[in-house]
Amino acid sequence: MPISHLWFRLRRSAAELAKDCRGVAATEFVMIVPLMLVMFFGVVEFSSGVAVDRKVTLVARTLSDLTSQSTTVTDTDLSNFFAASIGIMTPYAASPTQSTITELYVDPTTHKARVQWSKASTFNSSGNVVLSTSTHLQGDIVTVPAALNVDGTYLIWSEVSYTYVPAVGYVMAKTGVNLSDLTYTRPRQSSCVMYKTTVCTTF
Repeated sequence: MPISHLWFRLRRSAAELAKDCRGVAATEFVMIVPLMLVMFFGVVEFSSGVAVDRKVTLVARTLSDLTSQSTTVTDTDLSNFFAASIGIMTPYAASPTQSTITELYVDPTTHKARVQWSKASTFNSSGNVVLSTSTHLQGDIVTVPAALNVDGTYLIWSEVSYTYVPAVGYVMAKTGVNLSDLTYTRPRQSSCVMYKTTVCTTF
């Protein structure tokens, strides 16, 4: 076969191949779908993470707000405050939530905020909130914002942490993302909120 004829057939085959659109949609589908799935699950997981982060902030505010409205609190009161605030996490699981309520007193001599009392919350085997020992010990010095560091005053300090574990671990961290927030509130009904005492302490 002459080379010219072979070259002509080769050019015609190339032209026909260029015009052939069969399989283009399938090829595009295979290339685009993985990217679209990653974007979809990424948006869903990120949106859920933002929603959980907002709820963590609300839990911290609720804890300090409820506590600051009291003049004296008991273990039962604190348990109720923790349980009420945890309800904010619905519809997300509440069990990863770790919360702490602490009262601080700003010592006018040292100008430092010291822990007066502190309680934390955990979950028992039934999934109910129970009180636990806080890592903040009585008399510990805590750094507070300068605007709140007023000598001779008390502060209710709430801390909340939550581990958000995404349903699809391929987009975000499989082990979860640690979210946390804290809030300071002044006692509203008295100069301090008493716990297991009849006077405002100044440790």
